[in-house]
Amino acid sequence: MFAAERRQLILEMVRANGAVSLRELARVVQTSEVTVRRDVRALEAEGLLDRRHGGAVLPGGFTRESGFPQKSHLATAEKTAIADVAAGLVEEGEAVVVGAGTTTQELARRLARVPGLTVVTNSLLVAQALAHANRVEVVMTGGTLRGSNYALVGSGAEQSLQGLRVSRAFLSGSGLTAERGLSTSNMLSASVDRALVQAAAEVVVLADHTKLGTDTMFQTVPTDVITRLVTDEPPAHDDRAATELQALADQGVQITVAGSAVPGGAVDGIPPRRPRRDSPLPVQRRGGPTAQLRSASALVDPGDRERARVADMRRR
Repeated sequence: MFAAERRQLILEMVRANGAVSLRELARVVQTSEVTVRRDVRALEAEGLLDRRHGGAVLPGGFTRESGFPQKSHLATAEKTAIADVAAGLVEEGEAVVVGAGTTTQELARRLARVPGLTVVTNSLLVAQALAHANRVEVVMTGGTLRGSNYALVGSGAEQSLQGLRVSRAFLSGSGLTAERGLSTSNMLSASVDRALVQAAAEVVVLADHTKLGTDTMFQTVPTDVITRLVTDEPPAHDDRAATELQALADQGVQITVAGSAVPGGAVDGIPPRRPRRDSPLPVQRRGGPTAQLRSASALVDPGDRERARVADMRRR
């Protein structure tokens, strides 16, 4: 494929989907990410699209929302890895909220194996994934169906959440930045997501690396309300994604990275440098190679250092 043909196809994909990762572009045009990155730079110079962390978006700074058919084929391996890790945070007999989205749909498929679980959701896709699960109770909100993402929105959905309290909420969105937190392109969806957050003691955001640094119109969850972010391992060349992750950690967000490129999914935690107003969840560490986002010292759990100090004092 000639460069002009590649760039036309790349442009058509971005226009159709709103945002596309470099990995997906490289797969579709059957070339390397290095070549695709060069094509994206050329298209950005012409003002036809904007580069983002690990991908490309429509020009103008705020991406429009893609429909479900487009979203379901983007970053599928990353979403699977994220869902695997997020499901490990849920315990038997717990009550949780799961918002709408393709990543949360993947999570729901895994939650079907957790006995005694109660799941509150405004997503028809999440409910469908859990419909035949043994010993899992599904509670649907009211509201008006939004066909583009199969979610219930509006005042009916928000009112049905009043007075509800669960242990944690699992949410996705269109973009995530350290400055504004989680955001989405639709006002009705943002309003319901905010109501879901109000019902939960803790908030877990599920977002693949292509959403890091992307800012969309309506804020759903401010950064200081996010307890944990579960994301995938950014490409080695994507320094900006690593910087965004560290910025989120600096504001007290617990980061859990699912290494989709590693068999079994490597997980690592990045501790915050500044304390949050509430007590964050402890950093989870699991077997397998670690994701080197920053220096090794930045990945040390402060609790580990304290335990080592106490042990040393006892030896003395």
